[in-house]
Amino acid sequence: MSHAFALDLKVARRKSGLTQQDCAHLLDVHKTKICLLEQGKALPSILEICTLSLLYGKSFESLFGSMMEDAHSVLKDRLATLPVVSKRWLGRFTRQNALNRLAARLDENTPPDHGSA
Repeated sequence: MSHAFALDLKVARRKSGLTQQDCAHLLDVHKTKICLLEQGKALPSILEICTLSLLYGKSFESLFGSMMEDAHSVLKDRLATLPVVSKRWLGRFTRQNALNRLAARLDENTPPDHGSA
């Protein structure tokens, strides 16, 4: 997880005036989970992401933009090293079309700078 994401969470919580204990209660998790999220040692679940967005009054994009940037970079690197499939595989045409569309999206959609929380 990116350091920027963890820092954004911590800053958003502090700006909201909430304690880690408050957030833990509202997310129905142990306070340790909040601490780990803010240290970049744990990833939130989808439900926790939605709850954090509501809790801090931040859009998903502003709160989790750095994670999208990380995912964009990692996916682009992995796409370049994807193994070739057998020519006899029936789904290769569909697969190649999907991969071409993904590559085009990654090339044209440089990850936006969503700013910090």
